Amino acid sequence: MFGSRLLIKLPITACVSASSARGMAICLKPRLSIVVPSKGYASQSRIAAKRATKTKTLKEMAVAPADGSAISIGRGALAGAAAVGIGALCYYGLGLSKDVGALERAAMWPRYVQERVQATYSYFGVGIASTAASALAISRNPAIMAKMMPKSWLGALGMMGVVMCSGFICMSVPYTEGILGGKQLAWLAHSGLLGAVLAPMTLLGGQLLVRAAWYTAGIVGGLSCVAACAPSEKFLYIGGPLAMGLGMVIAASIGGMFFAPTTALGSGLYAISTYGGLILFGGFLLYDTQLIIKRAETHPIMSQRSFDPVNAAMGIYMDTINIFIRIAMILANSSGGRKK
Repeated sequence: MFGSRLLIKLPITACVSASSARGMAICLKPRLSIVVPSKGYASQSRIAAKRATKTKTLKEMAVAPADGSAISIGRGALAGAAAVGIGALCYYGLGLSKDVGALERAAMWPRYVQERVQATYSYFGVGIASTAASALAISRNPAIMAKMMPKSWLGALGMMGVVMCSGFICMSVPYTEGILGGKQLAWLAHSGLLGAVLAPMTLLGGQLLVRAAWYTAGIVGGLSCVAACAPSEKFLYIGGPLAMGLGMVIAASIGGMFFAPTTALGSGLYAISTYGGLILFGGFLLYDTQLIIKRAETHPIMSQRSFDPVNAAMGIYMDTINIFIRIAMILANSSGGRKK
């Protein structure tokens, strides 16, 4: 409507004037009919007012008190994902799939493939134990515990950056077989540092964290069985969607630092970060488990760089930590709601 066109009608009317003396003289005189478009100032004002009202309404909706709908949607999505996981476990575990699973092929693995998988899960267990021991030790020292609690979102981001840097350093160190090589020490340092960062979670209570640990063990064990029983490359094709989902969860986690979870927007970000993150890292666990098997089978024996079980364990280690954190958050939120 703002780009109206100027309509010019040009009907040509013949104006005939009869004269007996001079003969017939025909005069063609065009008449221009110009339609001037309406400016529509009144309608524009109404539209601008509606837009202003709509923007104001969106702002009010964002800062309005949370009604719990986002949490309900998150719980529903989590229940649906759990149902899909149980169904997949039954389907692949009972051998209903026509394709051969990784667990069935394990009987034909060479000795070196078995050793690679065993070493990977051994370092995974060592990393989990180191993280738990570090968090427990920090929690018993009030002075260090106070320093590990970030005072602002900048402090939280700084701690995340330190943990990421330690992880990159650990992955860049070449692997050498042995009990306490450079790679092994870097792995212990990284997992211990992550445990120190997670030490403030002990304020949630030992009973709650023990429950979260048991739930995490059940989820990790069940999803690992699904990945082992499924065809070897079944979940290796979901890396792209998982990466996009990871970006959404990271954005929601960072946004949650600026918006209170008691608001509608903050509640939605919390639901994405917690429930969506739990579903996401469950998918990552399926992906990383099959990636371990794939690398153990395909990495050449004679290579300049030997198979690195520490780097292979890094994926499932971080997946397990993230699953544990989100289960603890959900349990803490549920227990808080019951107390109220």
